[in-house]
Amino acid sequence: MTVKNTTVIDVKHVFKTYFMDGGNSQQVLKDINFQVKSGEFVAIMGPSGSGKSTLMNILGCLDKPTSGTYILDGQDISAKTDMELAKVRGQTIGFVFQNFNLMMKRTIADNVSLPLIYQNIEEKERYKRAVKMLERVNLQGYQDRLPSQISGGMQQRVAIARALINNPAIIFADEPTGNLDSKTSDEIMDLFTDLNKQGITIVLVTHEDDVADFATRMIKISDGHKVYDGLRKEYSKEKETKC
Repeated sequence: MTVKNTTVIDVKHVFKTYFMDGGNSQQVLKDINFQVKSGEFVAIMGPSGSGKSTLMNILGCLDKPTSGTYILDGQDISAKTDMELAKVRGQTIGFVFQNFNLMMKRTIADNVSLPLIYQNIEEKERYKRAVKMLERVNLQGYQDRLPSQISGGMQQRVAIARALINNPAIIFADEPTGNLDSKTSDEIMDLFTDLNKQGITIVLVTHEDDVADFATRMIKISDGHKVYDGLRKEYSKEKETKC
């Protein structure tokens, strides 16, 4: 586990431009700068099209910046090959998606243990670790069921268990409650809060204020620019004052 209060994410002058046919281009991120310390719980917010999902893809090593530097846990991500990025994803981070991304014809244990296949860990050990992770997200006894046999909220717990299977220092979550009702959403966010208290750094993208309220810090993106970076509760007070 990364030592608490050390810098695990360092984003320096990051730009992201998409180049299209005909010589056209679209600049999505514009000179983004911030750091995240280990043990923080950060919400990235912004309206649709603001660039927040593009930023999350870069932070989660699913994409690279056009220019600028991204240091993740001491490694310069912006200089790595796609194969090297895949290795970083397997060793350093866990990723939770809005749509769960589960294999519906495989058991829950198989879904949770999937990242271990790429580490050449034998099947018996993969199953053992999957059961342990399911206990961690309060799904003990469900390992042999199929995803279609459990609720959406439970499926997201499976996705979180899968993200935890490699004991990551950081979890990136992209709209993790977007497909859930408000009660289930609160349950999932309570789980993220518990994981954060255990020392895992959490960075999530959301457009929902009530979800962002679970985070201690907020970064707001608008038109590709960082327009706010500070305590979530201070931003909420600022909004109330303006209203």
